[in-house]
Amino acid sequence: MFKFITNKPFWVNLVAAIIIALLILFLVLKMLGLLTKHGAYLKVPAVVGMNTKEAIKLLEKEGFDVYIQDSVFTDTAKRGVVLKQLPDPNATVKVNRTVFITVNRYVPPMLDMPKLEGQNLAFAIKMLERNHLKLGDTTFRPDFMMGSVLEQHYNGMRIPEKSKIQWGSRIDLVIGGGLEKKEMPVPALTGMTFAEAKALLDENGISIGAIIPDGNITDTASAYIIKQRPERLDVDNMLIYIQSGQLMDIWISQQMRIVNDSLPKKKNELP
Repeated sequence: MFKFITNKPFWVNLVAAIIIALLILFLVLKMLGLLTKHGAYLKVPAVVGMNTKEAIKLLEKEGFDVYIQDSVFTDTAKRGVVLKQLPDPNATVKVNRTVFITVNRYVPPMLDMPKLEGQNLAFAIKMLERNHLKLGDTTFRPDFMMGSVLEQHYNGMRIPEKSKIQWGSRIDLVIGGGLEKKEMPVPALTGMTFAEAKALLDENGISIGAIIPDGNITDTASAYIIKQRPERLDVDNMLIYIQSGQLMDIWISQQMRIVNDSLPKKKNELP
């Protein structure tokens, strides 16, 4: 066999060696392609909104690696679901690609309790919203700091500033009601601008609670009050009374209109 090779001219052996080398290289690359699935593509399934465990199981079954990139919390989505994925749903990618997911935590995080005591009620409500907390019960106590927060409570106990508290907890507030207990008919705000209504409420020691926009509001001060709670009259067309320091909720719109619920109801009239 070796004699057969050595009897051939050098250039013939060289060409044969190159051909064999190229053939071996081709076979190696072919085997690597089969092992790594080179050139194969997959479509990324949509897992946003799915339970995290089910999403990971589906992605791995489809041939993807999964990495939990972040764990956040939002109370507008179910706990333990996928909030975001990368690559995007239905994207075409190579096999063995890692899919990064952001998931919603099962347990809400702990937050620092803000300082509400000494603040006016409207500002305290905004602080609660900004810190992902909810307004619980409000009680009023005679005090010269009318409309200001005197105490902040959680589960019936006074809670100091910077205490750890769970996201979404309800905070009860004790509000100063003034030294003189003043009771008055509920003012008729419907039809007023927000600026006019606020001036009237401030004059009578009544605070604005929730402000519910109806449509796009470009200028709050000039927006119109289209509905209020409590209403001015009850079902018997009798005046409803309110005390200074209490809250009124209002609905505002950039266009002047009256909603049916804000009109006084007649006795025995169905809602």
